[in-house]
Amino acid sequence: MITKEQHIDFWMNTAEEDWTTVGVLFAMDRYLHCLFWAHLMLEKLAKAIWVKKHDGNEMPPAVNRIVQLLEESGVDLGQDKMEFLASFNEFQLSNQNPDFMNYVYKVCKSEFTSQELNKVQEVRTCLLKMLP
Repeated sequence: MITKEQHIDFWMNTAEEDWTTVGVLFAMDRYLHCLFWAHLMLEKLAKAIWVKKHDGNEMPPAVNRIVQLLEESGVDLGQDKMEFLASFNEFQLSNQNPDFMNYVYKVCKSEFTSQELNKVQEVRTCLLKMLP
């Protein structure tokens, strides 16, 4: 059984690997995939916070909604960031329909993705400040 600290480290370390992947994908003009990995990175940081805020060595819920994970941890990043995270959840992509995917591929260009990643970086910084 891993310790609570090891559990938190797992989520933080894999989130950092995902953030590196975001940069690689952006450089390769793989914008939709870049945003998917950015979502995954934020989700993992939210799960690290969830583990930190809960007793024992509980597993975070198997959900992809960052806002839910943060709310269950008593974290409120303010209205703007929480609304961004709620809308950014669309890049989780696991249950998206073909019409949505066609639309997203058209929207996810360099400028749009760069703007989204700037917001992701702001949230990432806030979340990292809550972790060891």
